[in-house]
Parts: sequence; C-alpha cells; structure tokens
Amino acid sequence: MHRETRTPGRSRRRLLAIAITLALGTAMFAAGAVLIEPANPGPPETTPSTLRDTRPAGTVQALTARLERLPRDFDAWSALGMAHIEQARTTTDPAAYTRAEQAFRRSLALQPQGNTGAETGMAALAAARHDFTTARTWANKAITSDPYNPAAYGVLADAHTQLGHYQDAEQAVQKMNDLRPDAASLARASYTFELRGNTKRAAELMRRSLTAAATDSERAFAHTCLSQLALEDGDAQRTLNEAEQGLRATPGDAALLDARARANAALGRTDQALADWQRAANTVPLPHVVLALGEMYERLGKQPQADAQYALLKAQDTLRASAGSPPDTDAVLFEADHQSPARAVAMAEEALRGRPFLAVHDAYAWALHRAGRDREALTHADKALALGTRQALWSYHRAAIHHALGDDTAAREDLENALGRAPALHPLHAGHARALLERIGPRP
Repeated sequence: MHRETRTPGRSRRRLLAIAITLALGTAMFAAGAVLIEPANPGPPETTPSTLRDTRPAGTVQALTARLERLPRDFDAWSALGMAHIEQARTTTDPAAYTRAEQAFRRSLALQPQGNTGAETGMAALAAARHDFTTARTWANKAITSDPYNPAAYGVLADAHTQLGHYQDAEQAVQKMNDLRPDAASLARASYTFELRGNTKRAAELMRRSLTAAATDSERAFAHTCLSQLALEDGDAQRTLNEAEQGLRATPGDAALLDARARANAALGRTDQALADWQRAANTVPLPHVVLALGEMYERLGKQPQADAQYALLKAQDTLRASAGSPPDTDAVLFEADHQSPARAVAMAEEALRGRPFLAVHDAYAWALHRAGRDREALTHADKALALGTRQALWSYHRAAIHHALGDDTAAREDLENALGRAPALHPLHAGHARALLERIGPRP
C-alpha cells in the first residue's frame, strides 16, 4: 500500500513533543503527604531526548499546511488537535473543541494502536470539556500505550483532582515528576500543596516551575499562579509585583491582567482594577473575569455597567447549556447571587454529578444557602474546606452559613480567616464579610 513520504523520526517525535506540551498547558487548570521530588525516571530510550524540545511551533495554520502535504501523518493530526484545544482556551470558541476531536479521531483512525499523542489529546479534550471521567479513561489508555509518558500522567492527575480523588491525583503528579520534572510537572506539584493549604510550599514549587519554563506561556502561567498564591497569603503588593513581572514578558495576557486587577482592587486602586478587568474581558471574556468586573461596578454603585456584564454572563450560560456542557462554578455563583438561587442549586447539582471537586462543593453550598437550605449547605461548605485549602471566599461562604444556623462562634472564626486575608476577597464580598462580622460582634 502506498504511503506518503514521511519525515525522519526526529521530526515525528518533535510533533509529538508539541502535542504533549500543549496537553500539559491546556488540561491543567487546579489527601496524604507527598514529597514531589523527582525519583529515578524510566529507561532513557523510552523518553526521547526530543521530548525536551517544547517550543510550541505547532500552530493550527502550520499543522494544517503540513497535513495538506502529508495527510497520513498521525502525529501531526494529534498536534493539530492540541492546537485546536489551545485555540478554544484563548478564544472561548467551543467549535474549536469539535475540530480538535475530529483531528484526534483522524489520528486514531490512521494509527489505532499505541497512538499516545492522540490518546493523551482525547484525555486533554475531555478535561477541557469538564468530562473528567472520560479524561481519566483516555489518560489511562495513553499510559498503557506508553508508561513513560509524563503528559498522560498530568491529565490523569487533573482528572483525579476534579473527581475528588486527591490521593490518586498526588500519585499521578508524583509519577509525572519522577519521569520529567519540568515546568508543567512542577506546576501540578505546586497545586497539590495549594489544595492542602500549604501556600509556602506551593509557591516554592511554582518558583521552580518558573525557572524551568521553556515558553512564554509557561512563564505567564507561573507568574499568574504566584500572584494568586500571594493574594491568598494576604500580600497585595507581592500579588501586584508577580502580575506586573509576568506582564512585562507577556503584555496583554488575560490571566495576568486579571491577577493585576485583583491586586489593584486589594490595594484600593479601583480605576486600575476596572481597566485591567475590562481589558482582560475584552481579550478573553472568561466568566470569572466578567463576573469580577460586574461585581466591581456593583460595588461602586454603577448598576447599569454591572448589568451589562451580567447580561454577557447570561448569554454565555445560554450557549453553555445549548451545547450540553456542565455548569462551572462561576456560573453557579453568579446565578446564586444575581439571578435565581433555586436555579443555582439545580446547576450546582448537575456540576457536582460529574465533578465532585472542592470548588464545586463550595458553589453548591453557597447556592443552597441563598436558597434558604442552610443545613444542607453546611455539609458541602465543610467538604469544600476539608483539605485545608486557603480560599478566603469559601471561608466567607461558610461563615454566612454558620450565622444563618445560629452558630456565631464558628461564623466569627471563618470570617476572621477570610478577612485576615482581606486582599483575597473581591471588594464586594469583603464588604459583605465585614458587615457580617460587625453584626456578630467581637469575641466574648
């Protein structure tokens, strides 16, 4: 049977490396103690040296042009699928996910067995669609095809995390770091400690991830995470410094603009915060950014401007529902605070069925509270904070629930935790938290 001329093995492996790199950057993202220090990796010949070449040269246009010449290049089809996932992330265009799946399916049709790139890609795609059970299945398939594939362990870790299997996630992260302690592996290790509330260790590992970063996008991601960790530690100036350092290297990065906006909001620089949130929303209108912008306008008494952002969120949720995708936590919180608490409860229940993650438990707890179902809400608020995660908003949510149930001692403790890291709370929620603490009064 005739086959098109293929490029040498090095080029094919580089395409796979591109696919792996995109998988690690896209699928990410968030029990037991782990060291997350690299152990002895697998046989050198199983992990080609070309996997270290992680420059993201595989754009949609370049890969499409390549496939016009070499339509049976299954590695290129996998890389194209990954490029489409990245495109969906940066444009919020759900149609890109469909194109990604078509590319992966084509790759698998050309190479059904041992096609680690396409299998890892299908796992990353499922994770991006918040179908974490399917992501876990595909990641395990990729690991069966190549037990020394760090990318597959990365997506497996993401899936286990979102499914609430935190010890399994840690084991996958450990294996990933054993195989290749690069920027993506160290970032996942950082998140493991962040979920446990150990922000100091999380920052140390994220700093190592920044040092290991080989691309602008990896560096921007590391600075974003370091900024968020500083915010949860209550250090608004360090939050700002990390965001600005990242923006000097990658101007216009939406996640870094969001990080700088939160720092400026914490420092009382309202105009700068609004400008950064607006610019981030104009670049990539992600729900958490649009919600933060709308709530800042509401905090300032500019309800028409807030309503414009809320209208965008409602339109996004309509598109999400029509596509059959599960709700995300930002959509649930928006619905609970600004629309219908009863619908927020239904949305959270839908999300929780496929994603019993800490943040979803928090969103469900808040929706139940807003709907007047505080006894049920407390169960899920406790689950959200069960690992010791430092999230000021979650502590505020549980405080409000405790207060509604008449337990002001517990409410005061949670409020002190939330307001002790006041910069981590959006100004709108910080105002509500301070008002609640004043109503409860000082410790007896």
